[in-house]
Amino acid sequence: MTTRPLDYSFTAPIEKDGAFATFVTVPGSAELLGTRRPVRIGGTIDGHPFTATLMPSGAGPHWLPIKQALCKLIGKSQAGTEVSFHLAERLS
Repeated sequence: MTTRPLDYSFTAPIEKDGAFATFVTVPGSAELLGTRRPVRIGGTIDGHPFTATLMPSGAGPHWLPIKQALCKLIGKSQAGTEVSFHLAERLS
């Protein structure tokens, strides 16, 4: 599948719970992506490039897991800390 451009920005608090050590909930993601399945995306987190797989929460929006290396890079890992995202492309 070829990549498709996205242009979606949001700010969300870091969450820590369940299957992913550190993640954020992507508001409106099921509507934005047209699916409740896993979707690989690329973009920026606090201005730093990243790729990740959005995981369906089962209740609507997707969860975006944040790898520990990215948490260190942006200097944020505490639950409740606000992080800014820009989703630039859909990779799957």
